[in-house]
Amino acid sequence: MSTSSSSESPRHPFLDGLSKHRGAPPTVVVIFGASGDLTARKLIPAVYNLGHDNLLPPEFFLIGFGRKEMGDGAFRKSCAEAAREHSRREVLDDIWERVADHTSYLAGGYDEEAAFTKLRKKIDKLEKNLDRPIQAVFYISTPPSVFKPILQNLGAAGLARRHAGTPHASKVVVEKPFGRDLASARELNEVIRREFDEQQVYRIDHYLGKETVQDLLVQRFANSIFEPIWNRRYVDCVQITVAEELGVGSRGGYYEQSGATRDMIQNHTMQLVSLTAMEPPVSLGPEAIRDEKVKLLKAIQPLNPKPGEGDAVRAQYAEGLIGGQKTTGYRNEEGVADDSSTETYAAFRLSINNWRWEGVPFYIRSGKRLARRVSEIAVQFKRPPGILFSEADRFDLAANTMVIQVQPDEGLTLLLNSKIPGLETRTQPVKMHFRYKATYGSNTPEAYERLILDAMVGDSTLFIRGDETEASWKLITPVLEAWDSLGNRGLETYAAGSWGPLTADQLLWKRHHQWRRPSL
Repeated sequence: MSTSSSSESPRHPFLDGLSKHRGAPPTVVVIFGASGDLTARKLIPAVYNLGHDNLLPPEFFLIGFGRKEMGDGAFRKSCAEAAREHSRREVLDDIWERVADHTSYLAGGYDEEAAFTKLRKKIDKLEKNLDRPIQAVFYISTPPSVFKPILQNLGAAGLARRHAGTPHASKVVVEKPFGRDLASARELNEVIRREFDEQQVYRIDHYLGKETVQDLLVQRFANSIFEPIWNRRYVDCVQITVAEELGVGSRGGYYEQSGATRDMIQNHTMQLVSLTAMEPPVSLGPEAIRDEKVKLLKAIQPLNPKPGEGDAVRAQYAEGLIGGQKTTGYRNEEGVADDSSTETYAAFRLSINNWRWEGVPFYIRSGKRLARRVSEIAVQFKRPPGILFSEADRFDLAANTMVIQVQPDEGLTLLLNSKIPGLETRTQPVKMHFRYKATYGSNTPEAYERLILDAMVGDSTLFIRGDETEASWKLITPVLEAWDSLGNRGLETYAAGSWGPLTADQLLWKRHHQWRRPSL
């Protein structure tokens, strides 16, 4: 028997244009810190581009939550401006209007339970009008100081347990930094566990959303030429560089409380280490991959922070030249103390105590005001026996190296040795390049697009589990505590525009290695 059309639920506007999604149920995304910089530069453009690609669920709603008083119209206008300024592609009015028509704003304090009660009523009203269950994804894009009250009020207002145990259960996305040491990370995890189940929690590290980071698993486990030599028998060392050309700018006050180790090493760089070195997972399931990452982090031996003798180096940038322009030193930046001991550069030598990597050093470094902006993973293989090509004046040979470029020019390079054309046998190193831009085009999705979509559909593969954050902090915290006790003792300097201090080079010389100089 047919049903009268008058009794059917009204068709939602998204159903006509945005229906090719990855299985997300009806969703409302709530952004805490809606007037912040990350929201404008990354989150709103990501939502727009998901809509452009028909990847938003048919029934999608966006609520901005912040301290700033603002009406729905003003928030929609600010979102439109953000999308047009920062989107990777042109903003089309018809697509944006579908997003804007279901975008609203709620003003309130992060420590005000009443504001969260209003938020719950607002979401309940959306659900009632839709006449279907709706999942809530709470995106915490605020300073870390208000993470706890937001999480606690989500619980107190009944938002954390909405539709618990169903496909429409609430989810919470927490931005970095996740704690500033092991104790604070454990405390934050305890707050989260009181309000949410672990499967509801998505601790974000946007590096995991980058195409080349995701491609690392494919390169390792989908190509039989790499995995058999990805071990101590063939690998001489691994170098991971996360370098920035910019200084701290106007963020000196924030950076004084962070430093390079907390800002980049503990999260981004350690994620690259774990994906590069972990054992093959039993499947591509989220927990299988995250289990192996945690095992790897736990296998890293404790670091010796003693200056000049240990496994860690720290430094600050001094005056120098960037792009031919003179730049100021860190201690002359706005908001930085004259006697600051905050490191703007950190390098570590990691030793992994397992069968695969015994005796293979992993060198990691990150810093500001370095020679150029680049993030890369370089796997340097052992040299062949020097029997046939041992004459240095005739044979220019380099160690075979596989370099995965994470940014800015995403791709992969293999360094090989080749004969120079001619009547005598001479050699030189050559590079084989694969570039995402050349093969797939330049308009690849931004990391936040993938991560927001994954959170909506419940795929936690590219997010960090609670025990993983604690394992990383357990390794790094003793070094930070040792540096705090030393003050400025052992703190090196390096010229802006260089690749860091001499002591970082010495960290490698002890094992007869040297840092790569990433080329353009």
